[in-house]
Amino acid sequence: MSLIPSQPPGSAPLPLHRAARIEDAIHNLIERRLRRRGWTVAVTAYTGYGASATPERPGWVRVLGRVLLARIDPKPAKRAKKLRGWRSFTAVSVKDALVRIEAGGATCEVRCDRGGFVDVVVEADLPPGWATVTLQTEDSAPVEAPIRVIDPATRLGIVSDVDDTVMITTLPRPLLAAWNTFVLDEHARASVPGMAVLYERLATANPGAPVFYLSTGAWNVAATLTRFLSRHLYPAGPLLLTDWGPQPDRFFRSGQAHKRASLTRLAEEFPNIRWLLIGDDGQHDPEIYAEFAAEHPDSVAAVAIRHLSPTQAVLAGTFPGVAGSSKRFPSNDRRWLSAPDGAGLWRLLRDTEIL
Repeated sequence: MSLIPSQPPGSAPLPLHRAARIEDAIHNLIERRLRRRGWTVAVTAYTGYGASATPERPGWVRVLGRVLLARIDPKPAKRAKKLRGWRSFTAVSVKDALVRIEAGGATCEVRCDRGGFVDVVVEADLPPGWATVTLQTEDSAPVEAPIRVIDPATRLGIVSDVDDTVMITTLPRPLLAAWNTFVLDEHARASVPGMAVLYERLATANPGAPVFYLSTGAWNVAATLTRFLSRHLYPAGPLLLTDWGPQPDRFFRSGQAHKRASLTRLAEEFPNIRWLLIGDDGQHDPEIYAEFAAEHPDSVAAVAIRHLSPTQAVLAGTFPGVAGSSKRFPSNDRRWLSAPDGAGLWRLLRDTEIL
């Protein structure tokens, strides 16, 4: 197995932002104390994706995971406790750990970054469908990461926003966002009406079409989101989330930049796939999707926007007159569809020649 470089070889690393240096110093202090208390290294695996081999390119997979410190509980709970969001943000990462990846019978080693994250593309010959790769450090037990391997013949994929598109979160309102993220029991989160049925019908009508969940949320809540999607019967698929906190080049990560970069990357990795982009008009999805469609017109099959009601628009931090406004839609483009729920979007999509 060999690594597929994501940046030019020999490029010098950029100096860290001051906030990132402060964060690293705090993490180093906490890590030393927790190790003295007996905490051990553990690897958290996220769902990755890849493609089978073609005459033009060998098979590859994008492996995602994180190296953390975990406490060994001598008295494990007999019953699962209700999970509060704040617990996911108390994890302590391990930087620069050497991680061994096994995929398709081959092995390679990579180092995680300053946040403990592993995000690497490796060559691996895996058949289309679901597969697994193994991640392990010298001090941790091996864990398996699910991988969605996309058939080269696939011509349609789905990219979905999460907040207020599949999950009702009222995220942009600061107090409610803090409550939903850090306090609320994950089982109290509600699904947007009709969206799970819409996704199931899309998956049934397009066998083999991958579903990516693109969100500005942090990787800390990946497990919570995965359980939510499974509990509400959404199709399984990779999450494309962001690192929480200070970044190497800025004080805090940019959610819009993350979405733009992720869409561009998917277009480059799968040039033969046309994407159905699903989001809501509470914030910036229409603008981001419009920019992507203008830059990659052949990569967009359609854009389906969930239209928020006036009350939902206010909770989402925008004005009722702006949410759902036709001014945010490209003119005379029949690929742009809007409805208040999954049932309405399905009726519009069903009546087109997109699917």
